Amino acid sequence: MRIISLPASLLPGLGLAAAVATGGFLLHRLPGLGLFSPMILAILLGILWRNLFGVPARAAAGFQFSLRRLLRLAIILLGLQLTAAQVASVGIGGMAVIALSLGGTFLFTVVLGRALGVERGLAALIAAGTSICGASAVVAANTAIRARDEDVAYAIACVTVFGSIAMVLYPLAAPLLGLGAEGFGLWAGASIHEIAQVVAASYQEGQAAGDFGTIAKLARVMLLAPVVIGLGFAARAGLEGQTAARAPMPWFVLGFIALVAVNSLVDVPPVVTAGAAMATLVLLTTALAAMGLETDIRRLRARGLRPLILGAAAFLFIAGFSLMLVETIG
Repeated sequence: MRIISLPASLLPGLGLAAAVATGGFLLHRLPGLGLFSPMILAILLGILWRNLFGVPARAAAGFQFSLRRLLRLAIILLGLQLTAAQVASVGIGGMAVIALSLGGTFLFTVVLGRALGVERGLAALIAAGTSICGASAVVAANTAIRARDEDVAYAIACVTVFGSIAMVLYPLAAPLLGLGAEGFGLWAGASIHEIAQVVAASYQEGQAAGDFGTIAKLARVMLLAPVVIGLGFAARAGLEGQTAARAPMPWFVLGFIALVAVNSLVDVPPVVTAGAAMATLVLLTTALAAMGLETDIRRLRARGLRPLILGAAAFLFIAGFSLMLVETIG
């Protein structure tokens, strides 16, 4: 019998991320901290660890494995908790909220970036990460924008920090807004940066809010490919001789949809769905721990205050604009 093994290069980073994730689960059991999910606690613990103690360079491969493979596997498994009927429940109004929030935020961020004097490539990366799906959107958009590596690192750090802030603030704001479970889920899904951050924030308000937030966020992620295609054509038009970049398709969305279809057509045993739910929580918590361990606050300081102000303004804009849309047409 062949045993599946991981490359040794992944073990330091995976081990550290798993240790921080375990810390998140343990903190969740403490009085007063049970209000926060292990996912939120793990990313905050990871950020503190990274910026207080640092992380070894050999851990980078394991962190990237967690952020790419484990995170996407967790999102795929979320499909076993949803059905086609729930997906259809987003409705025309919900899709309008998502599309208008995305388009409005992207345009706002690019225009404000120009006014602030932020380099065009960096502003576009922050716009993509804020309006679509965080770090994965930054990386995907850069296939068309082709900005410098430090711009990509800055944009990822920026959207991670403000997305993490959103994870904490949204559940705290929920009692004051009176949106209801689906309204809160739509707001979170249409405006928080990373998928895992949406999951962490929206499930704080219960299963219904979490499910709806996840559906809304996945619908938003599906818009990544056409946006990147558009950026490729814009780059070709702006720079003579430059060819449009090939837009990547987020494959994990297809896996998510496939499991939603299975769960809609087949009577999946409860023990399977319960096991998948627990596996999803563990994988997401580990991925978020790695995300925290990758977040270096010095990356924000290195490029000055203007890009940081832009990221903060984009975060506030998408939060406020999407909330207005949820209250009016959602």
